[in-house]
Amino acid sequence: MASVALSEAEKVYIVHGVQEDLRVDGRGCEDYRCVEVETDVVSNTSGSARVKLGHTDILVGVKAEMGTPKLEKPNEGYLEFFVDCSANATPEFEGRGGDDLGTEIANTLYRIFNNKSSVDLKALCISPREHCWVLYVDVLLLECGGNLFDTISIAVKAALFNTRIPRVRVLEDEEGSKDIELSDDPYDCIRLSVENVPCIVTLCKIGYRHVVDATLQEEACSLASLLVAVTSKGVVTCMRKVGKGSLDPESIFEMMETGKRVGKVLHSSLQSILQKEESLGPKRQKVGFLG
Repeated sequence: MASVALSEAEKVYIVHGVQEDLRVDGRGCEDYRCVEVETDVVSNTSGSARVKLGHTDILVGVKAEMGTPKLEKPNEGYLEFFVDCSANATPEFEGRGGDDLGTEIANTLYRIFNNKSSVDLKALCISPREHCWVLYVDVLLLECGGNLFDTISIAVKAALFNTRIPRVRVLEDEEGSKDIELSDDPYDCIRLSVENVPCIVTLCKIGYRHVVDATLQEEACSLASLLVAVTSKGVVTCMRKVGKGSLDPESIFEMMETGKRVGKVLHSSLQSILQKEESLGPKRQKVGFLG
């Protein structure tokens, strides 16, 4: 994980500011920075998104490929996550430096999506026990500047919203053998409902209070954080504590309530911007991940 070294005086300044609900950049404890979201940025994917939050820059591509359903879930498709920590993001990722973080992020994403409500996996099934769609979600960390998990979860949700899966028909001949026919029309596709896809809200404990969307400097002042996966309705689907410090039960309860409150606002803002961007159609000006 990218980190920054601070002097004791800088830490005291940040901690005292948080106690007064005034952070270094002028935000309150429950305020997010401006989030830049752009979808459909990679041409050879089924769906893609790029999200920039402060100095954290994430690119997500979703590729739909045909596969075989898992034995324990014969009438469902599934998602596979792969996280690549680019050495350009931070010097600490050089060589195999980013492998552990990549695995940790992928495991967190699996935990979030490992339930029936996040994505309708039955809609990804083509023919039970034989064919299904597998969504390969590739996450690329272009730049790390704090609040990594939140940014990634926003980018994954935006990319899934943008994903278009070709419509297929299963044709059965007289002998019982099945053929799969893909539609020739590029606009004849199915879309995933992302209404229940959760976003992660990371709450960093600083002094006696907690903040959302922490900068690298604020993360350096925090010994413990709580990752809360929240749906658009404010339902917590997953929770994870990170950091070396401890959290008392009362703090955890307060942080969860803040996570629910902030998460609902985050979802509604993201949904409105995604729909606004889509309504522009092909006329919209694309920036792309090289912009």
